[in-house]
Amino acid sequence: MPRYQHIFVIVEENKGYHQIMDHPAWTPVIHRLAHEYGLASHFYAEVHSSEGNYIAMLGGDTFGIHDDDAFFCRQDTESHFCEDSHKPGYADHDLTKPSLMDQLAARGLTWKSYMEDIPSAGSLVPRWPTPDYPIKGKPYEIYAAKHNGFVNFHSINSEGYLELRQHFVGFDQLKADLASGNVPNYAHIIPNQCNEMHGRGVDDGPSVPANCLETNTPALIHRGDAEIGRLVDAITHAKFWHGADNSAIVVTFDENNKEARKSGVQGCCGYNLSSKANFGGGHIVTIVITNHGSGQIVDPTPYNHYSLLRTTEAAFGITHYLGHAADGDEGVTTMAPLFAVSRSGQTR
Repeated sequence: MPRYQHIFVIVEENKGYHQIMDHPAWTPVIHRLAHEYGLASHFYAEVHSSEGNYIAMLGGDTFGIHDDDAFFCRQDTESHFCEDSHKPGYADHDLTKPSLMDQLAARGLTWKSYMEDIPSAGSLVPRWPTPDYPIKGKPYEIYAAKHNGFVNFHSINSEGYLELRQHFVGFDQLKADLASGNVPNYAHIIPNQCNEMHGRGVDDGPSVPANCLETNTPALIHRGDAEIGRLVDAITHAKFWHGADNSAIVVTFDENNKEARKSGVQGCCGYNLSSKANFGGGHIVTIVITNHGSGQIVDPTPYNHYSLLRTTEAAFGITHYLGHAADGDEGVTTMAPLFAVSRSGQTR
């Protein structure tokens, strides 16, 4: 497995593999990237709902979180941000568990969460704006912390404000970092809920664009596809991308769409309907773009978000894999074919 200096993970929402790949007119960017770079054709999410999959990418487990409640929610927490907290067996959402961020810090490596429309750098708000605090021209909950898996780890959400301001930032900071070359070793890039294919409902305020409506599937997907194109272009045109170090962009999804959950294979690599960590989040698109790769490849190996975590750890020289990223006996392996490099001397 080659060593990497930078890995950017762009995460889209709630769309299954065939919903994307069977509609090239909706997703011209994704199809172009899949034909130019690496496509993991059998990649799966772990669970439903969204939040657990983001946590899995960073902690090697969902830790029993199968809802989209806020990071501070515990059993019987009285808050409208903790809607499921009265259910039996409710999981603590404030995790005192080791994470990829701990591993990176131990090696002197950096990370950021770039969240489009986060209300301010370092913000811990679960959703923004809300009906109680509307913003003119913005749909409700255009920003949702349920898609920021970093915030669920107590070692992160308990950081001082100055540290949080460095770690949770908006797309304005992404633009500035790409221009300056001061980019982190690892980052998640999360578009807002209009631009990540999640969408908003007709009741989510007076300012929901037609191509953001969750019922307008073709337009919503096309909008998210265009956003992927803008983000990938911005990264690949940055000066650092053309340097000697290995850098990668991973475009993936959190889980598949509801209709796709009714049939077909829903998971891999330890998938079990009774598993809290991997009961199947569905077949999803995942593309790997590298600056020193050998070009187009379709890799049919079964992978999931635990495979991506294991790959990230290996790419940064981390040999202790977290949680289910260590489940080699279950088929969790690195995505080495998709991260291979073509230049001699790069597999250092």
